Amino acid sequence: MDLMGWTMVFKISQSSEIPAFLAMQVMDQANQMQAAGGDLVHLEVGQPSSPPPAAVCRALEASLGHIESHGYSVAMGNPALRQRIAGHYQDWYQISADWQKIAITPGSSLGFVIAFLSAFDKGDRIAIASPGYPAYLNSMLALGITPQLLPARAKQKWKPDLEALVANGEIPDGLLLASPANPTGVVMRDVELEAVCRWCDQHGVRLIMDEIYHGLSFDKRAQSALAFTDNAIIVNSFSKYFCMTGWRLGWVVLPDDLVQTAERLAQNLYISAPTINQMGAIAAFDCYDELDSHIPRYQENRDLLYRGLPKIFLGDHAPSDGAFYLYADVSAFTDDSVAFAGRLLAETGVAITPGVDFDPYHGKTHVRLSYAGSTKEMKKAIQRINAWLAKT
Repeated sequence: MDLMGWTMVFKISQSSEIPAFLAMQVMDQANQMQAAGGDLVHLEVGQPSSPPPAAVCRALEASLGHIESHGYSVAMGNPALRQRIAGHYQDWYQISADWQKIAITPGSSLGFVIAFLSAFDKGDRIAIASPGYPAYLNSMLALGITPQLLPARAKQKWKPDLEALVANGEIPDGLLLASPANPTGVVMRDVELEAVCRWCDQHGVRLIMDEIYHGLSFDKRAQSALAFTDNAIIVNSFSKYFCMTGWRLGWVVLPDDLVQTAERLAQNLYISAPTINQMGAIAAFDCYDELDSHIPRYQENRDLLYRGLPKIFLGDHAPSDGAFYLYADVSAFTDDSVAFAGRLLAETGVAITPGVDFDPYHGKTHVRLSYAGSTKEMKKAIQRINAWLAKT
């Protein structure tokens, strides 16, 4: 603003100076190319190509005629949905969960914000595995919480060494882990998860467990941390297994000492998650068979990428046993994953995510490929990538 020769400068927060979420930027660029007539293959985001279960869509449609579906729910979420989620823990894990400790959130992203704000203060340290989901780190930075990166490499099957924290006298205030994990697809064995829960309880470290990709594993179903501790915060979502990414619904299972705090935060941050979406989501837990039918396709897509892409492109990697991601070591081709992914998109129409989104250090030589799409798209991506690499 120019006023009589003076330039008025308005305040911009320093806490908002966080890195971009590159996967979303790549998706935006790819969508623009597609809108302009380009033939795109989307491997950049973890978005199932399958629609939500038919029963979920019917339940949402049926709720449109009920006036209560168009108002607020209570801040913690629709009691019927929370009760059904509690039943889900009994159905899948044989765990008795108290539905009154479950909060429905507008996507799991706000679930993490609720977890961070309810359990930690500015300046507290939360240890997170690196590579890991970028919104963990970026949300912590915006809230004044210090992320403590735990390097994990393929030869360790992408699992961080917690005892190194003890040896170095660097025990954090919190620990955030995911299983199955984004971007690596690693799945913790029950004994490993139990050991993590025990370690956190012994050292007074608040565990936040990302279980968003539960249901998406290719061996046995991943166990919930609720089986081993009452002190953890569990974050889950309707986006991945339930194929409802755009519905923006998640949930948090809270320990006793955080329930009231989380409720107050929910009341003030977002009032309630979208009521009509909650009404539809109740039916999701009647659709296990339909949802399980997608998993063989994810596994087939994974195997196609492993077989179809050259080993020099896959590089040093560990098996992806869950979620729907392949985290490839492309150090034979680049030490600038952003430029590498940009060239691949521009020259082939195949969208992938640069590894620096997940690991600010070693991610320069890695990229993530999502195999959540159709098998036809995977075959097209393999053909294009191989032809492009032959010319690179």
